[in-house]
This record gives sequence, structure tokens and C-alpha cells, in this order.
Amino acid sequence: MSDALELGWEEWLALPALGLPAIKAKVDTGAKTSALHAEVIESFGDTGSPKVRFLIRPDPDHPKLELVCTAPVVDRRDVTSSNGQTELRYVIATEMQIGSVRRTIEITLTNRETMSYRMLLGRSAFGDHTTVIPDRSFIQPKLSFALYQSIKPLKPKTRPLRMALLTREPDNYSSMRLAETGRERGHIVDVINTSRCYMKIEARAPEIHYDGKTLPFYDAVIPRIGASMTNYGMAVLRQFEAMGAWCLNPPSSIGASRDKLLAHQLLSQAGIAMPVTAFAHSPKDTKDLVGLAGTGPVVLKLLESTQGRGVVLAESKKAAESLVDAFRGLDANFLVQEFVKEAAGADVRCLVIGGRVVAAMKRQAQEGEFRSNLHRGGEAMAISLTPDERKIAVAAAKRLGLNFAGVDILQSKNGPVVLEVNSSPGLEGIEKATGKNVTGKVIRFIEQKVRTLGKRREINA
Repeated sequence: MSDALELGWEEWLALPALGLPAIKAKVDTGAKTSALHAEVIESFGDTGSPKVRFLIRPDPDHPKLELVCTAPVVDRRDVTSSNGQTELRYVIATEMQIGSVRRTIEITLTNRETMSYRMLLGRSAFGDHTTVIPDRSFIQPKLSFALYQSIKPLKPKTRPLRMALLTREPDNYSSMRLAETGRERGHIVDVINTSRCYMKIEARAPEIHYDGKTLPFYDAVIPRIGASMTNYGMAVLRQFEAMGAWCLNPPSSIGASRDKLLAHQLLSQAGIAMPVTAFAHSPKDTKDLVGLAGTGPVVLKLLESTQGRGVVLAESKKAAESLVDAFRGLDANFLVQEFVKEAAGADVRCLVIGGRVVAAMKRQAQEGEFRSNLHRGGEAMAISLTPDERKIAVAAAKRLGLNFAGVDILQSKNGPVVLEVNSSPGLEGIEKATGKNVTGKVIRFIEQKVRTLGKRREINA
């Protein structure tokens, strides 16, 4: 803005190239970059000239007023908000008009749905000859949302979602059911082997390549990442997020659930009941370590254990001490956990989707076996949960940030306790035991979370 300009702490402005004739903005001298409300952000276009498409509802009081805008991407950068949270945002350049002054400014795109102002005007948009008077508002001419009356958005038209199912086991029950159910509901589901993905790390147009081809934009990603692929799988998932895809479980939450030490610490901090647990790598005082988990039988687990492998029951304290000495020789991290005898070789698997328990089964170990995993011959039956069991299962999934989780709980004499939280729970046992279409609930949850842009009036920048 080369012309002298006075601004109050709130002003009306227009973004003509985006087709937005009126936006009420908060003028913030403490923010460097301007920000615009955007939902359902989709990247598209050539690698050399990427673009972004997004939905905006410019009037906070009339959410049914929706427009779709597109603009070239000039950058992607981390932006730290006033509450200290850092977010990777698309940056676009577009023309802004306040009063008689026009100027091209950079704007970051972020969801400001909970904010009173759909736009924040940062100081980089002010120019050298701008004065901000913080105790005044609307110094420049006022506009009105009535200007949108001439823009009539077309009725939304649903389109199929494009989903990526990340798995190295496309033929197992869970993967096949998720892919089949998604396709039955009219969506495109691509089954992708996690290990065959490789990535182009680039600010404006990040890419994922697969068998020599660039993967397209995906609305949603369903991660079924095995324990052996956790670290690389999380990297691939982060890349999908950078490309604008919504992930059923975020990579950080998958990592937290796989790291048994971190998971137990997070659950403990949230006050969620668990069997008393001690963690170690190579303790010198074996007796003290075992004593931390109690005086009775204890369970020893390798941190990398899955499906009951690497899990041993020590009937006595002496046996436990011998096993700890043996584990020490493996140079591995492990835990010693209180054995909940009254559970009688049974646990309860709760399937949590979107903060609700949608199915539950009781798994009973074979006679003489304390591990109830179905992979080890355990039997499953449907069960009705108590309110406390539902509450603790939902709380555990929420604490780890998982939208979709299998929460295993034990029925102890002091109430339910969380044994483990699984970010890629198997679906065969629980669907057969309960007769519920769990995969259908997963796909419907994704549909609810991922809004499609459909066919509305689209303004090209």
C-alpha cells in the first residue's frame, strides 16, 4: 500500500481475485502474516505450478453461504498461532482491496471456524504508510455480506472420496473388508503397500511416488501399518498429511500407541487406571524392579511384542527375577506388569471410533494359557459393557489421539483397567463375535470427517 492509510482494529476488505466481495477482518499488528479461513483444502495442479482449492464460509452468522476458491500456491510454511500451536499452512498471493487502496498480499490458509473473524490481517499487509489506531474500528468504508446475494452457489453434488488404504497385507480380513466396504459405498479405495512408497520432500508441492508413478491427491488415508513398519509408515503418513489428506489416525498418535512406555506414561498422566507397571532396559537391581509390580505373579513383556509374542507369565517372584535376568541379556527394553489374576485369562476388546465404543467382545484364553489373543487360540464372544468400561475405553483412545482404536481392558477387583491401546486393531474377530458391521462404521466416520467440495460455484484466482 503506497498510499497513506488508517486502519482500525477491525475493518472490511475485499479479495476480488478469490471472488470474495466482503470479508470482515481483525487487524493484528502482533501477527506478521495474514490468515484466511479455509476448509476442505485440496492441492492440485502441476508440480511446477501447484494450486490449492478450498471452501470458505465468509459470514460466521450464515454458515450456509459457501463458496469454493482456487489460487496458486506460493509457499508452505509453519505458522505459530497465538496459543503457541504450530501448523503447516499453504500460502497464496492474492489482491486485497481496502477502501480505494489495492495491493497483492500473501495469505495463509487455516480453519478459523471457531473465530469471530474469518480473516486476520497481519502487519506484512499494511505497508510503510499505514497507521493502525487500536481504539477505533471500521475507519475505512464498510461493506456488507449482502454483496454475496448476487453469487448463488450451486447445490452441492456429492462425489466419491478417494481413499488410500496403507497396508502390507492386502489379503488379510481387515484390509479386504475396509476396501470392499469403501467401494460398496461408492468411494475409490486404492490399496497401497507402505514399504513401496517413496517421497519427494518439497515445500510447495510434496509428492509420494509408488512403483514409478506419482500418487494422486487422496481425501483420506486409512493406515494399517504393521509394527515392523512403524517408523517408515509414520513418515509416509506425514507426507500424505502434507499433501492435504485427512488421516484416520494421525502419525503421532500411532507412534504413541506403539511406544508402550510413552503410551503408559500418557495414560497415567490422564489418570486412566492400568495394572501397576515397571519399565526397564538393563537394571542392576532385579529384585527391586520385580517388587515394583507387586508381590504376586507378574507379566514380562518386550516392548516390541505383538499378538501375545514376547509376553511371559512369571508365577513366582523368583521366576520373575530369573526372567528379568534373561531379558537383560537380550539388550532389549521390557516391562514388568502386575498380573490381574481375577481376570481369569480374559480381557475385553473395545472398538472405539470417533469417541464412541461401537463394538465390544470378551476374549477368553484357552485352558492353561493366560494370553487371550485370538491369534493364540483364544475364544471371542460379544459382551455388554458397563458405563465405567465404556468411559475408560473412550478416555484411553482420546488421550492417545486415536480416532480408531482397539482398547483392551481387564476386569479387575478394583474396576476396569487398560491393558493396551491398538491403533490398527484387527476386525475379523470382533465382527464375527458381535455380528456388527464395524468396517461400515469406519467408512461412515470418514465420510463425516471429510467434507467434499462437490460442485459449487468455483472462483479461480
